[in-house]
Amino acid sequence: MNTADSMAVAPPASTGLGKRRTQLIHRIVAYGVLGTGSVFILAPLVWMLSTSLKTRSQVFRFPPEWIPEQFLWQNYVEALTLLPFEIFLLNTVIITGLSVAGELVSSAVVAYAFARLRWAARNTLFIVVLATMMLPRQVTLIPTFILFTRVFGWKDTFYPLIVPSFFAVPFFVFLLRQFYMTLPFELDDAATIDGCSKFGVFLRILLPLSKPALAAVAIFSFQFHWNDFFYPLIYLFDKDKFTLALGLRFFQGNYGTDWHYLMAASLVVMLPVILVFFFAQRIFIQGVVYQGFK
Repeated sequence: MNTADSMAVAPPASTGLGKRRTQLIHRIVAYGVLGTGSVFILAPLVWMLSTSLKTRSQVFRFPPEWIPEQFLWQNYVEALTLLPFEIFLLNTVIITGLSVAGELVSSAVVAYAFARLRWAARNTLFIVVLATMMLPRQVTLIPTFILFTRVFGWKDTFYPLIVPSFFAVPFFVFLLRQFYMTLPFELDDAATIDGCSKFGVFLRILLPLSKPALAAVAIFSFQFHWNDFFYPLIYLFDKDKFTLALGLRFFQGNYGTDWHYLMAASLVVMLPVILVFFFAQRIFIQGVVYQGFK
C-alpha cells in the first residue's frame, strides 16, 4: 500500500478528538447534575447537624447560621441523658431483631413454596397474596387492634409488633420468589437424586445462593422496624417499653420544642440505619438487581 492509500484509509485525527471532547462534556454535565442533586439531598442532614450544635436561641436566628459560632458537643450528652434512651434502645433492638428474623424466615419459606414446589392453585393464591399489598395497613388497624388487645390480651406488650412478622410479608415474598425463579431447577433435581428432601433443597441449596436477596430483605425490614413510630404508638403505653422513635417525641412539648436536643438525638437514632446501608450498599443493590448466576 502506498502513502496515498494509507492517508485515504486512516481516519482524521480531528474525529477522535471531537469524540473525546463530546464524552468529556457529557461527563461534566452528568457530574454537575449529580452534584447539584446531592447538595439538595444532603442539605437537610447538614442543617440537622448544624442545629444539634447550637444553643436554643441560635436555632431561631435570622438569617440562619449554617456554621455555629461554637460547636456545643455537650448537646448530644444532654439529649441522651434527659431521657432513659438506654431503655428505648434496648426495646428497639429487641423488636427490630426479632421482627427481622421472623420476616426473613417466614418470607423465605413462603417464597420457596410459591417458586419451587408444585401444588394446586399455586398461582391463584400467589395473586391473592400480591393483592394484599394494595390494602393499606391502616384499613386493618382497628380489627387487628381488637384482636391483639381484647382477644389475645396483648395490650402494652411487644407481641403485636413482633408476632405478625413471623407470618411473612407479601412484598418480601414477591422479591424472594422472583429471585428463586431465576435459579435453575436442575439444582433441585440433582439434590433430590442425591437423597435430599424438599426442605433440604431449600436449606442447603437455595438459601446459600440467595444471600444477596436475603440481605436486601433484611435491610428493608431493619429500616422499617427501626424507624417505625405508628405501631409502637398504638400498642405501647408504658414509658419503659417505648422505642427510640417514641422517645424522640418527648422533646416536643405543648409549649415548645427543644430543637437542638431533638436534632442531636435524631442523628444518633438514625446513625445505625446509615451505617447498615453504607456498609451493605453493594449487597443491597446486588440483591435488588441480581438475576440468576453471574
